[in-house]
Amino acid sequence: MPFSDEKHTEPAKTLYEACARNDPASMRRILERGVTKEEAMELDINGRNGLMLAVAKGFVDIVTVLHTCPFIDINHQDNDGNTALMIAAQAGFVTILNYILNYYSDVDTEVRDPRGFTALIKAGLQGREECVSALLMHGADMNAIDLVQGRGLKDWVLRTGRFETLNRLRRLQAHPIAEHFCESYIPEWPELKQLVEKATAAKTASQKLRQRLKDSLTFSFPQDPQDNGVMDHMVRMTTSIHSPLIATGCRPLCPTSPPEIGKRRFAVPELLEKHSRKELEESTVSHSSGSITSASPTAVSATSVSLTSCCQNSERRESMPSGGVRSFIPRSMAHRNSIFPSGCIPKIEVTKSGEPTPKKEKKKKRQKGYLEPPVWKYKEAKEEKKREKKQKEQEKEQEKKTKGSKRSSSQK
Repeated sequence: MPFSDEKHTEPAKTLYEACARNDPASMRRILERGVTKEEAMELDINGRNGLMLAVAKGFVDIVTVLHTCPFIDINHQDNDGNTALMIAAQAGFVTILNYILNYYSDVDTEVRDPRGFTALIKAGLQGREECVSALLMHGADMNAIDLVQGRGLKDWVLRTGRFETLNRLRRLQAHPIAEHFCESYIPEWPELKQLVEKATAAKTASQKLRQRLKDSLTFSFPQDPQDNGVMDHMVRMTTSIHSPLIATGCRPLCPTSPPEIGKRRFAVPELLEKHSRKELEESTVSHSSGSITSASPTAVSATSVSLTSCCQNSERRESMPSGGVRSFIPRSMAHRNSIFPSGCIPKIEVTKSGEPTPKKEKKKKRQKGYLEPPVWKYKEAKEEKKREKKQKEQEKEQEKKTKGSKRSSSQK
């Protein structure tokens, strides 16, 4: 995600200024002292408020703080007709998009710009398949058609050549319900027993020969995991609410109502507003197309829910809520930390090495004003051959001199 590199000596004084600077600390101070509706919805020249500016720049920390402000209009449209949801969808900021869908109340996924594009169509036009999946599972209308050319999501995806997004749409339509997010999901694979029996069964000689020929003549190409295959089952099993990794990290509010294409999902503040603390702890809340109903009583949340009043009325200003939704915020978002999202700052231990530090070899002193040329191996070999040749010539001359001196002495 992008972030602001500008350094400011003074803290931000207004909510919009804190959003533009990506300054969550100043944002919290401003919300604690209280803001008016005019301050919360201060617009720039493009008709965007502080939240929309933070979404456009990818400031995750600002988006997670602003959901506590009761005056933010999440469906506000700028001069081009874009909402904060549209900006996040077409930019591909899936983390911000999911946070808006889950923690901002009354999000309307069917708001249209002047051309009739919804957030889902905009995400499909840009090939943001993760955002398309999130919007569909939140209840966005797949059959929405724009007002200019009368095209739907699939038509625009094909027209712009977003084939990966089209493949994702086909897979979602083949499995419209995320069953592994429901309590009734069984993490056992029914086909495992048959496959194990088939693999361990004794084979005849002809079957072994046929298998060898098949393995040697077939070519393996990269392909997607097979539907209801081994990898598909492993993914569903490890991401289900029965997985120990998921169960220790979070707990869904509606375990009997899994995400489904076309089914409206309610944000956490909406569920808290409709249901009391006792209902959330003792009954299972389910999502429906137009209302919220309660099902058979089971345990919903492993953690306690702290509910406080959403706002405190005063003459001019209203302060932000101190609790309520915070219990259901993901741990990666609750600490408001971009560097260490989990909130756990690692400890750095400095230990001395047992081996002594090797000393650097002293370099030969160079003559002042001169540079030492590099020494090459082939030049060293060439110089050595010259020296050997010169030494042999000197030895031959020495032998000639000794022979000449002996002859002169014998003649005398």
